[in-house]
This record gives sequence, structure tokens and C-alpha cells, in this order.
Amino acid sequence: MPENKETKIDIIQEASKKNAKPKLSAASKDAIILILVVVLVFILSYFFNVFYFLVQIFSKNSRALLYIDEIVTVLLTACVGMTIFSWRRWREFRNEAAKRLKNQEMLREVAETKAEVERIISKQLRADMDQLKNEVKEILYLLNAKRKQ
Repeated sequence: MPENKETKIDIIQEASKKNAKPKLSAASKDAIILILVVVLVFILSYFFNVFYFLVQIFSKNSRALLYIDEIVTVLLTACVGMTIFSWRRWREFRNEAAKRLKNQEMLREVAETKAEVERIISKQLRADMDQLKNEVKEILYLLNAKRKQ
């Protein structure tokens, strides 16, 4: 299996990653950032009353709709955040799937090469065994011929 420069670089990078300090995964970082942004938006919307006009429209039941602007703002922010979160996970999945397909193809090539080498070795061993069998028969023939003389 011929190794190209990229494969060698990948192997070196993987080895250096093993020695590095363990870090948070991209998914964990995104989740933490999303939670922090949602809390920040909730706090800001509480102080600035972003959707106060909804509260005015539903003023008949003001007790039930006291925090509607904060809730709507937080939900919108969470939706946008989860969209970005999902999109990034999809990109990671796509990259990982491409790497897996590449590795699977390399594994298939290695298996084919191994099978071909085993076939060649088996063929050579059969030829060697046939040759040895013929030589043994020839030696036995000569020994029998010598005994008869």
C-alpha cells in the first residue's frame, strides 16, 4: 500500500494529538456557548422588554403574560442556536463519514493485496511441493535402481 505525504502527515498529527492535553469536543463547546448566549439574552430581554407590545395586546390577562417577551426572545434565540448547533454537527458528521469511506477503501485495498500475496505464496508453495515430490520420486527411483544392480 503506497503511502502519500498526506497519510504520513495525518499519522504524525494523530500521534501528536495523543500526547496533547485532552480538550472539550466541538459539540461540548457549542453547547456551553449556546447555554451562555440563551441566559444572556434572557437577562437582556428582561431589562429591555423587547416584545413589550405583545404584553400590551394581551393586557387583559396581564398576570399570565408577565414574562412573555422574555420567553419568546429566549425561544427564538434557542431556535437559532440549535440550528447552528445542528448544522455544525452535520458538517462534522459529513467529514467523519468521508474519512471513514476513505479508510474503508484503504482497508479493502489492503485486504485485496493481502489476498493476492497469499495466492501467490500458495501457488509458489504448491510448485515447490510438486518439485520436492518429483525429486523424492527421482531419488527413490535411483535408490531402487542401485539396489537391483
